[in-house]
Amino acid sequence: MSRRRYGIAEWYGLPFLSLTPKKRQRLAMSARGEKEQPACPFRAMQCNKSGGVCTIQPYTERAGRIGDVAGEPVIVCPVRFDQDRTIVTWLADIVGFSPKSTKVAREIPFMRSDSTGKPAGKIDLVVAAEQHELRWFGLEIQAVYFSGPGMDAEFTKLRQDDAARPPYPSSTRRPDWRSSGAKRLMPQLQVKGPTLRRWHSKIAVAIDWPFFTALGGPSPKPSHDLDDGDVIWLVPKLVDGRLSRGHWEVLTLESTTAKLLAAKPITRRDFEQVLRAKLRPLKEMQ
Repeated sequence: MSRRRYGIAEWYGLPFLSLTPKKRQRLAMSARGEKEQPACPFRAMQCNKSGGVCTIQPYTERAGRIGDVAGEPVIVCPVRFDQDRTIVTWLADIVGFSPKSTKVAREIPFMRSDSTGKPAGKIDLVVAAEQHELRWFGLEIQAVYFSGPGMDAEFTKLRQDDAARPPYPSSTRRPDWRSSGAKRLMPQLQVKGPTLRRWHSKIAVAIDWPFFTALGGPSPKPSHDLDDGDVIWLVPKLVDGRLSRGHWEVLTLESTTAKLLAAKPITRRDFEQVLRAKLRPLKEMQ
C-alpha cells in the first residue's frame, strides 16, 4: 500500500492544489502571522482560525512532493459549514419553516454559572420561526480535530518553497474522530439534549460525511420522523469545493450517545504487544 499522509485540502477557502507557489508563499505568511489574515469566503468576516486551514485530506507521495489525492476532505474549521447557508436552510426545510419566516441567531446562552451568574455555555446556532407561536431548534456544528504535530512546520516549509507541486506533508496527522465525537460533541448533546426535550424542542447536529462514516454511518433504517427522536443529524457532503445536502436522520439521545461511544476494545494480546514496546525503566521516565 502506498504511503499516505493528511495535508491541507483548503487553505483560507481556496483549493490547496490549485494555488501557485507565490500564492502559497503569501498565504503561509498570513498563517505564520507575518501578514494580515485574508477574508473568510464562507462568512462575511476576516478569517479567525489560526493558520487558516479549512479542510485536510490524505495524499500519496511522489518524489518528496504531493502525489495524488487519496481520500475525502475532512472539515477542521466549523465556519466551513457556513457556506451558502446550506445547513441552516436544510434544517429549516426539515422542520417545516418557510424561507420567509426563518430566522437565525448565533451563540445563545444556555447555561449560567452558579458562582458568577454569567453564561457558562451556549448553543452554536438557533433556527427559529414565529408564525402562531415561536418555534425553534438548536444547532450544534462540530468540525474534526486532528492528532499529531501542528501545522507550523508546514507553513514554514511552504513559505520558502517555490516548486510547482507542493511539498509532501512532513509529519503524520490523522483526524481524531474519538476526541471530536465522544470527548467533544457527546458532552454537548448530553447537556443540551435533555433540556431541549423538556422544552418540547430538539437539538440538531451537523458533521461532515467522513466523520459520520467513522461513527458507523447511517442507521439500517434511517428515520425522517421528527417524533422518533431527540437529535436531528445533518451530514452534508463536500464535493468539488461545494457543501451540499447529504444524509439526515433522527435519533434518540440514547442512540446518539451509543453512536458516539461506538468503539471495541482491542484484544489483551494486542494491548500488551504495544505496552511492551513502550515500557521504559523508571529512571528513564520523563
